[in-house]
Amino acid sequence: MTLSDSSLAEIYDHRACTLGEGAFWHPLRQQYFWFDIIGKRLLSVSDGEQLQWQFNEHVSAAGWIDHSNLLIASESGLYHFNLEQGSKELLVPLEADKPANRSNDGRADPQGGFWIGTMGKRAEYEQGALYRFYRGELRTLRTGLTIPNAICFAPGGEFAYYADTVAGFLWRQALDKNSGWPVGDAQLLIDFKAQGQNPDGALTDAQGNIWNAQWGAGQVACYSPQGEFLVAIATPSSQVTCPAFGGPDYTDLLITSATENMTADQLKAEPTAGKTLIAKACGQGKAEPQVLL
Repeated sequence: MTLSDSSLAEIYDHRACTLGEGAFWHPLRQQYFWFDIIGKRLLSVSDGEQLQWQFNEHVSAAGWIDHSNLLIASESGLYHFNLEQGSKELLVPLEADKPANRSNDGRADPQGGFWIGTMGKRAEYEQGALYRFYRGELRTLRTGLTIPNAICFAPGGEFAYYADTVAGFLWRQALDKNSGWPVGDAQLLIDFKAQGQNPDGALTDAQGNIWNAQWGAGQVACYSPQGEFLVAIATPSSQVTCPAFGGPDYTDLLITSATENMTADQLKAEPTAGKTLIAKACGQGKAEPQVLL
C-alpha cells in the first residue's frame, strides 16, 4: 500500500461538522459546497468568507442546476434551492412517508440525472434505498441498503458505482450511455469488508479512478476502474466522509469529516475531527455534471 503523509491534508474550514457530507465543487461559481447532515446546514467559503444556509431538516447532498440554483436532497424531498435568496421549492418528495429515514450520499451523473441514497436515522438495518431523479422522474433503483454511500460515475457515463458502508461492498452498475438509467444487475467490484475498511463518500477522477473516503481509517483511498488499489491520502481526521476535486485545474481534493459518536477524550486527541480538509495537487479531477430538470 502506498500511503501519503497526512501533512498533505490541511484544514480548509475550521467549522466542525457533526457529520460532514456531500462535498462538491461548483464549476460556474468556482466554489466548494458541503453539508453538515446532523447540523442541518449547507456550508461554503467564498473569497475567504464563511457561508452557511440553515435548514429545518437534514440535508445531505446536492448537484448544480445553474450559477445560482442547486438541487438539494433533504430527508423529505428533492428541492430546487436558490443560493442568493435562500429559497427552496419542492421538486419531488423523497420518502416523506418514512420520518425515521433521511437522505445520505448523492451525486449528479454524466447524463444529467441525480442519484441519492436514503437510510434510517439510526442506521437501521436494510432500511435504506437508492434512487435516481432524471428530468422530473424519481425512480427507485435498489432497496434493502443500510448506509448507501460512494455514489459516483465513470467519466463517460457507462458505469455508476455505489456502496453500502455496513455491508462493506462497492458495486459497479452498467448504464445506458444516453439516458443514464441502469442496464442489467450491479456487479461487486470491491469487497472492502475483506480489507477491514468502511467505504464512505467517493468520486471519480478524469481517468476514471475511484477516490473513496474510508470512515475510521483517516484516509481517502484511490482505486482503478478495475478495483485495484493505487494510493491513499492520509488525513489527520479519522472519520473522513466525502472527497471532492476542485480548484481552477481540479487538482485539489476537499475532504469532509465528522465528530459523530466520538467521546470527549477522542475529540481532545483529534482536534481536526469534523473539520473540512484539503489536500493540494494530489490528483486530476473533473467538473461535476449539471443536473437537468
